[in-house]
Amino acid sequence: MQSKLPHIGTSIFTVMSQLAVKHGAINLGQGFPDFPMSAKLIESVNQAMKEGHNQYAHTFGLPALRQGLAQKMHDLYAATINADTEITITPGGTYAIYTAFSTIIEPGDEIIIFEPAYDSYIPNITINGGIVVPIALEFPNYTIPWDKVKAAITNKTKAILVNTPHNPTGKVMSASDMLELQEIVVRNQLYLISDEVYEHLIYDQIPHESVLKYAELYQRTFICYSFGKTYHCTGWKLGYCVAPEQLSKEFRKVHQFNAFSCDTPKQVGIANYMSNKEAYLSLGNFYQEKRDYLRVLLKDTPLVRMDSHGSYFESYSYAAISEESDKSFAEKLVTNYGIAVIPMSAFYHDATDHKVIRLCFAKQKATLDAAAACLQKLNS
Repeated sequence: MQSKLPHIGTSIFTVMSQLAVKHGAINLGQGFPDFPMSAKLIESVNQAMKEGHNQYAHTFGLPALRQGLAQKMHDLYAATINADTEITITPGGTYAIYTAFSTIIEPGDEIIIFEPAYDSYIPNITINGGIVVPIALEFPNYTIPWDKVKAAITNKTKAILVNTPHNPTGKVMSASDMLELQEIVVRNQLYLISDEVYEHLIYDQIPHESVLKYAELYQRTFICYSFGKTYHCTGWKLGYCVAPEQLSKEFRKVHQFNAFSCDTPKQVGIANYMSNKEAYLSLGNFYQEKRDYLRVLLKDTPLVRMDSHGSYFESYSYAAISEESDKSFAEKLVTNYGIAVIPMSAFYHDATDHKVIRLCFAKQKATLDAAAACLQKLNS
């Protein structure tokens, strides 16, 4: 059989996590919290099961959950979203992104992405017959080179994908970025896929510039979200896609013959729990405290911090202490120092190496203390 993804191997996250287990290392590589989620949300899901909510939910998602999300988006972004026709519950944010690509891509279509990039984007595009057009964010500040975006557009360009707050860099798009994006998308009649799974993980009093704030841009956009990032339950694999009715209609055609519907008791539980607005409104401060705590712990190491204003990742340059590749450096950190991180080159199609590693700070303080103790050994 000929592989549809001949150049895709084992994910770097799997590789580093396996190394962490093998060497008993602390894992700041893969992005997941190591602290408990809300006991009230767990109880809400348990109660849903006890009450018999265990059969198929509506293929587009539990109506009460979609209505709650529409109200939330109105409260946060002054957006008027139709819960019946514009919101689709999905088994995870990554699934939503894949389905959006499957909805719009025809063989030979070009899709612009920005690197470093979340590792699912390129395989998602490729397996759907699209052609990836990668544009590197400008190092070291990881800003979007809008002149290069405009130059990359051809008559084959179908869509642009953006991710804000950004994984892996923690970069946050500004209002001026969004206006540039809107002008390009609308003028060229492109589609946009906006990965906003970290919408609540944003710091330093910076507002989240959701596509929902930009009405003209929204008309051509699929916006993808994750409950796992919001409620500390990445293993639940539950998310949603928000798109205008005409786009949602086509998205749902793909969805109904793939997943069909999502976990019913979890949808019921989250729908009931969403009345606790503080759970997501306080998330930025919660994670900023962890980010800042790790910063203090690492300030006397030879690692040089690269600012993060969103997501639960922060990157550090080790260029001042080693010339070895970031992959080799990351492997050395696991085997010799007892800590697993992710080499930033893993997020580039051509393994661009700026001597940068990515750390996940979505951990309890004891984990961050232990991780910092490992990295402080770099001083010796």
